[in-house]
Amino acid sequence: MPELDQVASAAGAREDLPLLRDAAREAGAIAMRYFGNNPQVWMKGGTSPVSEADHAADAYLRETLLAARPDYGWLSEETADDPARLAARRTFVVDPIDGTRGFLEGLRSWCVSIAVVEDGRTLAGVLECPATEETYWALPGEGAFLNGRRIAVRRPAAMVEIGGPKPLIALTPAQWQGRLSRVPYIPSLAYRLAMVANGRLDATFVKPNAHDWDIAAADLILREAGGALLDQKGRAPCYAGEVIHHGALVAGSGELLAVLSGIIAGLDR
Repeated sequence: MPELDQVASAAGAREDLPLLRDAAREAGAIAMRYFGNNPQVWMKGGTSPVSEADHAADAYLRETLLAARPDYGWLSEETADDPARLAARRTFVVDPIDGTRGFLEGLRSWCVSIAVVEDGRTLAGVLECPATEETYWALPGEGAFLNGRRIAVRRPAAMVEIGGPKPLIALTPAQWQGRLSRVPYIPSLAYRLAMVANGRLDATFVKPNAHDWDIAAADLILREAGGALLDQKGRAPCYAGEVIHHGALVAGSGELLAVLSGIIAGLDR
């Protein structure tokens, strides 16, 4: 029965959350050993940096999480994708360091991102941000938390702070332009979404090609804080399927989210 399946999923998520939090904390500690210490760096695809810190944190997370839940699938930015994960009921969706470029530049706004996904939806999400001493987590229907304190999206105000690419922000209707203040670029998408959840940003655009590991954990945290992450059709993204990247997205709440959602809906017309 669907109701029993939902109850079982919720119970499983509750059991998974302590595992995710402990693993994220240790992975963050591993990454911090390299932070500011000139780790070895390689380029993926010629444009995207990956460091020995990413690899060390990823190896720890994979070993620890799959040892505890061997029947779960595994999807990580730093592990070759194995289609066998599609047969698993639940999947770990992991970014060992979200915001590697900023990490390498000495910026503090990076995080370890871990989610458990079932049927395309996030059941548990954790962001560990050791350089800022922040830990975010959420479960469906139970709220979003930062360091044990419940968080919520920002209430409407006269001025609006927004993140994302300038070309998308420039498409905002004229009646909003005088109210908008674009924040400096934040390399970690997961951290940027957490800022919306925590009321430090009103909204953000997300350029095309975000991957599941960038957003699966932060999506749940934002939703439980009263916001939403939407695609160009106004839907919540699905995760851990065959396709693991996304088109343009927008995150926020209320009237502003509706306005921004309309902008990305018209991008391909």
